[in-house]
Amino acid sequence: MSDTTQLTPVQSSQVASQRSQDPRARATALTPPVDIVEDAQGVTVWADLPGVPLEKLEVKVHDGTLSIEAQAEVPVSSNLRVQYAELQQPRFARAFAISQDLDTARIMANLQDGVLKLTIPRREEARPRRIEVTGN
Repeated sequence: MSDTTQLTPVQSSQVASQRSQDPRARATALTPPVDIVEDAQGVTVWADLPGVPLEKLEVKVHDGTLSIEAQAEVPVSSNLRVQYAELQQPRFARAFAISQDLDTARIMANLQDGVLKLTIPRREEARPRRIEVTGN
């Protein structure tokens, strides 16, 4: 920061109203980092969604695509005045193509401590199985 750089105080309500009027701000979303583990039973996806409450999380499967959309809540104390904010209510969005080997009707989802865990089991017919071989 130089001597000529100045910060202009902005009320948090002004920032929110400016963002709601800017259509690009609404469309911008953060891509949450994920870990994906695949085994014989299926796939497990962990997505980091800090600050996202359960009621602001939407997980959908449609036409072979799994999508995660969420809105974080960043609490600001009423006795504090926001001087500068680049990201007040981050929005997360991510989508994945789902293999037909996976049973999307049995997806289990759990949100705990800002981490979404999705467990997607394999279809029974797609699971590896041992074939017994007999001899004469």
